[in-house]
Amino acid sequence: MAFLGFTPRLPSFERAKSCSLSSRTRRQFFGLLFFIFLFTAFAPDRAQEQSKEYQLKAAFLYNFAQFVKWPPDSFTNADAPFYIGILGDDPFGSVLEATVQGEAIDHHRLTVVRAQRIEDLKDCQLIFICKSEEGHQSEILSKLGSRPILTVSDVENFAQNGGDIDFYLSGAKVRFEINPQSAKLCGLKISSQLLSLGKIVGRGN
Repeated sequence: MAFLGFTPRLPSFERAKSCSLSSRTRRQFFGLLFFIFLFTAFAPDRAQEQSKEYQLKAAFLYNFAQFVKWPPDSFTNADAPFYIGILGDDPFGSVLEATVQGEAIDHHRLTVVRAQRIEDLKDCQLIFICKSEEGHQSEILSKLGSRPILTVSDVENFAQNGGDIDFYLSGAKVRFEINPQSAKLCGLKISSQLLSLGKIVGRGN
């Protein structure tokens, strides 16, 4: 999938044989370039605003997975899928599958699943909580407890209220807030590169 003249997954870079860096390091490096591009290039017209917004957010989700480290016991085995869960009324349509198709994180194939109940997504590594669940965010986070799941949403102040990452719009640009303390309590380690690109919120900020 390509938009704004750019391919979110950066496959040609990831598969370059001449690079001496590790596969994960290459992904992170070019993912970092991708974040910088997003922060400067998002300027949709009114008719296509929502569609482009969620194309960008789908690409962000894919890149978040590369800049967060999960505990080894987050997966049932070395080849288990990396599940991205969508809770509630899905705004992505087929865009998210197109973004992660054929991709893997540390040999874990990225797989998208959807549900209307948080109980059905507890085996996920990353969960996007849709705006339809805005009135239930406290209950959702309580049910997840300290499970090693990265929670992301575009519900306003989600990260400040105990989630890990939330999206917000600054003019015509997609930005994000990060609550590193919340992620740490769940056993997740967010890279310094990602922290440097987001707005830090939570206790002490």
